Amino acid sequence: MLDNYYISVFNFYKKRYGKRSLKIALFYINFLELSIVLALATFFMAFAQQMKFITMSPSKFWTLFSIIAICIVFKNWMRYNGKKRHVLNARLKRNVASIYLLWFLPLGCLIIAFALLQVQ
Repeated sequence: MLDNYYISVFNFYKKRYGKRSLKIALFYINFLELSIVLALATFFMAFAQQMKFITMSPSKFWTLFSIIAICIVFKNWMRYNGKKRHVLNARLKRNVASIYLLWFLPLGCLIIAFALLQVQ
């Protein structure tokens, strides 16, 4: 699923920006994955607080999220370089989603995450 989003963003910006579309698509996929992870993590953190579980402190939460973010960025950097991108581009189904919808996905996850961070 995320591979299709990456290739859709890459192909959309390839027409306009050429080689810079690689950086834009990589930024997009990193932003999308990090926002999904943040939304899931804040959901579980809010759920644990409501159930009165003793979990981690907020500083430990942000430290763990930072470590996970570094791992995700490195994974995407290694994954979407070179041959993998060409294989994905060849396998892409041509019914791609709107570029506006693709950019609202990570923004929607961030809105959900910030709403869940407000849960006391």
